[in-house]
Parts: sequence; structure tokens; C-alpha cells
Amino acid sequence: MREVVILGSTGSIGRQALEIVATHEGSFRVIAISSAGSNPARVIEQAKAFNVKFIGVVKNAEEIRQALPGVTVIGGPLASREIAAIECDVVLNAITGSIGLGPTLAALDAGNTLALANKESLVAAGDLVMSKARAHQIIPVDSEHSAIWQCSLAGKKDEVRKLILTASGGPFLDRSDLQAVSVADALKHPTWNMGAVVTINSATLVNKALEIIEAHYLFEVPYSSIDAVIHRQSVVHSMVEYVDGSTIAQASPPNMKGAIAYALNFPHRLEQATGAIDWGLKHIWSFEPIDSVKFPAVALARVCGELGGAMPAIFNAANEVAVEAFISQKIAFISILPLVQEVVEACQGYATSTLRDLADVSGIEENARTRAHELLLRLAT
Repeated sequence: MREVVILGSTGSIGRQALEIVATHEGSFRVIAISSAGSNPARVIEQAKAFNVKFIGVVKNAEEIRQALPGVTVIGGPLASREIAAIECDVVLNAITGSIGLGPTLAALDAGNTLALANKESLVAAGDLVMSKARAHQIIPVDSEHSAIWQCSLAGKKDEVRKLILTASGGPFLDRSDLQAVSVADALKHPTWNMGAVVTINSATLVNKALEIIEAHYLFEVPYSSIDAVIHRQSVVHSMVEYVDGSTIAQASPPNMKGAIAYALNFPHRLEQATGAIDWGLKHIWSFEPIDSVKFPAVALARVCGELGGAMPAIFNAANEVAVEAFISQKIAFISILPLVQEVVEACQGYATSTLRDLADVSGIEENARTRAHELLLRLAT
């Protein structure tokens, strides 16, 4: 039985992971969970259902402590880092945003296997994270990177020519006028059920942009060998092209349970982790290039990745501020990427920066966020 720690247990990925544990009795034991603590009732419910020993929360620690006598409750902004360092078989980092970097580093430093759903860890500090990870210590959870991981096992690394990430295209693929896009519009994803930030990032294709940077670090492949294509059906999760012209694709229904289960149980597959494709039905799968004019995020991310240094971290930090501003209705949807681009252009001097530790990353991110907030103030006047 594998002992599991789940960071971000009340989010979409965390809840699905707990569902997998519940339906595979005897395979896993959840010993610890962490959450922002904004929904203490759900944290308490999860802790009771899975009989966890440790809980980490940013807020409402005392309320949760009183409701769960006998459970060790760690409170404060560093709680998830402490939970990530608990000795276990695998830590699932399902935290959204660059705030997940600290727990990622803590899990690696503790020697734990890391099932990584927090793509921002690699975007913000890819070199730093990968320098700490031993072989197969990081198992990708994003469905695209899980797909590439699985397809890559079919051949040798030097036989891989190209990685092809698939993107659903989000809710605005066929919408020409994005001037009046509302938050509700942006949250209506056609194929996936995700948290608000990830869903909006999917609508701008920033999510795919971040995944390209993530793939660069995970698989040690140059940006020139990473492509992204629109695949509306979200059934082919990604592909690997080999030097002989063969392309191997991983396909499964559009949900995260297969990827989560594979990461939690690696190197073995978990029976009935998700439903299989019904080959008795007619299927049509389409692939098309990304419109870089309508969706400039992917091209901008490539520029940041190629520049290197702290530029990917700046790209991500500026986007987090812009998305928060859009959700708060302070800026329009079409202003998200221009804001990010302006911050990136203003910070290009950081392309030569070396990110030695978490403090370096936090300082760079804070600078980018400050510039983004200053720009927001100008936009509001």
C-alpha cells in the first residue's frame, strides 16, 4: 500500500486524486493533505473520510484543529512545504500557481517522489527544480506531459525528433470578436472541468504556453523541438514524433484521472483508473494549427523560454496578476496578454539572471507583480 500526501486537496486535481484512492481500496493510504483553508468544512470532511494524520492549511487552522482532535494541523503560509516534506511514497502537488514552488522543492529535498500537477514550479524555476530531482523522482500529472511521458517510454531519448502538445483551443476558438468576453464566458470550457485560473488560462492559451516551458524542462528538449496543435476533442492528450517518421499518441477520455492514477502508481498502471474509449462508436479527431495572431501567448512564452534566466517566471507572475484582475473585472479579457507582454518587455534585463534558490525566484516574481500592478493602475486612470 502506497502512502500518499496530497497538496491542494480541495482543488479539482486533489479531489479527483481522492476519488481514485477511494475507489482503489487497499492500493493507497492518504497520510496528509494540505489546502489554502478557505473551505474548512471540506478539509474536515476529507480528513475524516481518509483518516489522515497531518493537515496543512494557510487559514482557519484553529477551527480545523478543534474539529479534528488527534490530527496534527499545521497552519500558516509555509504549511504546504512542511506537509510536502513528510516521509511518504509519493507527494501529489496539485496546488495552482507559483505558490506551489516551495512545496515542490520541499518534496524533492526530502527525497519524496513527486507527482507534479503544479506546472508553475517548472515555469518559474525549471533549472532549479530539475537540478534537485533524481531520475524518475518527478512524475508529470498534466495530461499532456503524462501522455508524452508514456509515449517516450516506447523509444530511446536520442530517437525523439519532436514533442507535440495538444490544446483544446478553449471556449473562443470559433469566436472572432473577443471585445465583450465576460468572466462567465471564459469559464465555459468546452471539454474540461477545471479551476477558474486554469480555465481562463486555457481560454487565452496561456495554459498551453506554460506547458511548452514545462515540457522543455521535464524532457530536456529544445523549444524548437516542441510544437502545439489544436485538438478540439481533447482525446489525444499529446504525441511524440520519432526520427523514423513515426508518431506515437496517447489517447483516453478527456479527464485527468488516468494521468493522476498513472503518476500515483508509477511505474504500474492502475486498473480502471478511468473509462476507456468506446471503439464501437464513430469518432472524428481533428488537428489544426494555433492562430498565433488571435492567441499570442504561445509565441510569447517561446520568446521567454529562449531568453531564459528569469523570463519564464516573469511571464507567469505577470499572467497571474492579469488573470486575477480579469476575474475581478478590472481589465477586459483582451487586455490580459498585452499586460503580460508589457511586463515581459520591461523585464528583459532579467534574462541573464540565475535563480539559485526560492528567495531568488520570489524576488523576481515580486518585481514582475509590482510592475503588473503599476500597469493596472495606469489602465484604470
